[in-house]
Amino acid sequence: MKLSGMLAVFLLFCLVQGGFGMSHPKPSCRYPPSQWCRSLEIAMECKVQKQCMEVTAIRPIQAVPPVSVTLYYESMCPACRVFITQQLFPAWTMLQDIMAITLVPHSNTKELPSVNSVFECQHRQQECRGNMIEACIIHRTGHTLAFNIIYCMESSADVLSAAQPCLQLYAPSVSWSAVDSCVRGGLGSQLMEANAAMTRALNPTHKQVPWVTFNGEYTMEFEDKATASLFQLVCQLYKGVKPAACTGAPVRLSRS
Repeated sequence: MKLSGMLAVFLLFCLVQGGFGMSHPKPSCRYPPSQWCRSLEIAMECKVQKQCMEVTAIRPIQAVPPVSVTLYYESMCPACRVFITQQLFPAWTMLQDIMAITLVPHSNTKELPSVNSVFECQHRQQECRGNMIEACIIHRTGHTLAFNIIYCMESSADVLSAAQPCLQLYAPSVSWSAVDSCVRGGLGSQLMEANAAMTRALNPTHKQVPWVTFNGEYTMEFEDKATASLFQLVCQLYKGVKPAACTGAPVRLSRS
């Protein structure tokens, strides 16, 4: 279940202040507050079932679909890393309720008819491994949770070295061995082939990375606006009632 930044703060505030008459989760809870309401199992482990139900009850019903943002990128591309850390993740953190993210790690990767090396990447084999690790993480955890992990990786000094600790931080229930077996086995190659097919299907064909589409569409105007302020572009494209984050309206949190 997806929580916006505002609701995550609201839930944490209520727990700290005792607004729901309950104390902090027990130390056995392995998840950060932003993940407490992601599933019933996590809510039960962190002792916040009641809070999650009440948070869900106050969320507005989304009759209008969220803005679909799809990023085609490479794990070690400097421009991609800047876009992820300075535009995409901050905007998504504030606008999760009106913004759906799809990550496609592949872009300029070339498929080779070779036994020893299936893919060739712009930033060498380390990037190929990084792309496949991130594809396997998305497969194992889903795009929403995977985005936290991938942001953690892309914002670190060493993308590959950060993979395992970032996974343990944001998805402690997913073992590194499960991701590693995906990378080393045939599943990782299948995921990369699927990403390659998505990339080849782009119309117009991508000319550089990062390449971003909005609701399946790419325009130079979108690219310029996304580079300047992705946050403002998503607010502009959303057809429903604008959330407080877009309008700047003050948000009052009730303890009752």
